[in-house]
Amino acid sequence: MRASAGVLDRASSSVPGTTMRGRFRRRVLTFLGGIRLRLVWWFIVVLALATAGSVILVRQVLVQRLDARIEADLVQEVDEIRRLAGGNDPATGEPFGDRVDRIFDVFLERNIPAEHESLLTFVDGRLHGYSPHDEVTPLGEVHSPYPLQDDPGLIARWATLDESERGRADTPVGAIEYAAVPFRVDGDPRGVFVVANFRDLQRADTDAASLAAAMVGLVMLLIGSTLAIRLAERILAPVRLVTRTARSISETDFSRRIPVRGYDEISELSATFNDMLERLESAFATQRRFIDDAGHELRTPITVIRGHLEVMGEDPEDRRRTLELVADELERMSRMVDDLLTLARTERPDFLRARVVDIDELTSRMLDTARGLAARDWRLDARATGRAVVDEQRLMQAVLQLAANAVRHTTPDDAIAIGSSLGGGELRVWVRDTGPGVPAQERERIFERFYRGRSGYRRSDGAGLGLSIVQAIAEAHGGRVDLDSQPGQGATFTVVLPARIPEDAA
Repeated sequence: MRASAGVLDRASSSVPGTTMRGRFRRRVLTFLGGIRLRLVWWFIVVLALATAGSVILVRQVLVQRLDARIEADLVQEVDEIRRLAGGNDPATGEPFGDRVDRIFDVFLERNIPAEHESLLTFVDGRLHGYSPHDEVTPLGEVHSPYPLQDDPGLIARWATLDESERGRADTPVGAIEYAAVPFRVDGDPRGVFVVANFRDLQRADTDAASLAAAMVGLVMLLIGSTLAIRLAERILAPVRLVTRTARSISETDFSRRIPVRGYDEISELSATFNDMLERLESAFATQRRFIDDAGHELRTPITVIRGHLEVMGEDPEDRRRTLELVADELERMSRMVDDLLTLARTERPDFLRARVVDIDELTSRMLDTARGLAARDWRLDARATGRAVVDEQRLMQAVLQLAANAVRHTTPDDAIAIGSSLGGGELRVWVRDTGPGVPAQERERIFERFYRGRSGYRRSDGAGLGLSIVQAIAEAHGGRVDLDSQPGQGATFTVVLPARIPEDAA
């Protein structure tokens, strides 16, 4: 049932309509929740908030400046009429004295009110004079926006004032700001001077300036949003290229690469992705080769065992030889499986169990253990003095693999030496033999899995995993395996590890 379900699932996923609908839905969801939309959205929000804040701030500054200018204008007019009242009448050269009406006449003659400003004077509770007089300017505009002298409410309010007043009043054209100052003669109020400023009309100019700023901000928002969309497109184009490349990669094709342009974060991402593809391509190639080699190596003993069992007769001697051969092949398969498991465990974080090890004592035990492999001229080259942090068992396993490899390629008359040294930040443990050496054409391949060299007095009958295990152990420690060999002069395999010295020995 599981197999049938899997077939149905694969069949349904291959239907063009279903695939197209799935891709369209995925693209819509990607667009709605994608980085591009989020970048543009946040840019628009931030730009809109900045524009709104700028318009509000500009408007607030303009309003404050307007209020300060109106206040300054009112104070200026009041100060000017007070200075005039303290001087002389230009017509007679005499002080004005109690002639309030003459003070007002001279002031109105000499002073032209500013735009949106009106001057009114009252004498003995009646309107005396005012300015402007609603004349039409050369530009065709009425100088006074609203005749305050015709407003009975304001006239009644200002005509009888006996105290200075600073206030605001409403008119058909908006609010006005005014300052009213009474003039006294012998302590009695004889006249009132009023200067009024049409604040709302000037506020309209401020509002127009604020609206213009808002329109400019809106245009900049539209332009900025368009540029943000284009910029997001250009920035994310390499990312989409990475996505398309990743989708185009199949299990058997890792040849596609992403073009790297420039020196920025996107180019670094592309370069990193290309490096990952190269590693994946190499890993999958190694995996395929490993599977092919393992299948071939395991298939051979199985074929041998099956063939001998099929032709095994009833003769006891023939059965004994067949069973011995089957046992040998099964033992070889068992060793191969153990080696494969060891190589598989090298990828696990708990493969190593490092601890503080006395290198001098460990080197002696390596040599003593290796002597039991075969009858050879076993020697000790050197012993390092000191301690290091390593996995003792894995290092012993690697050295014994090298020793066993040396045994397979030497005769009883050859010498095999084991030595160690500690210095320069490295721990070096080597196995040296006086065998035929490693040909130059094989040095790059002997560490490959299932590769069995053809040098020596006889071809190795192992699975070709020994040196791969040695290299994996060294790399798990953060080290490497060096080979020094000359044809006919033997070979020296050296395991080089970082010398992690324990703290108490530093």
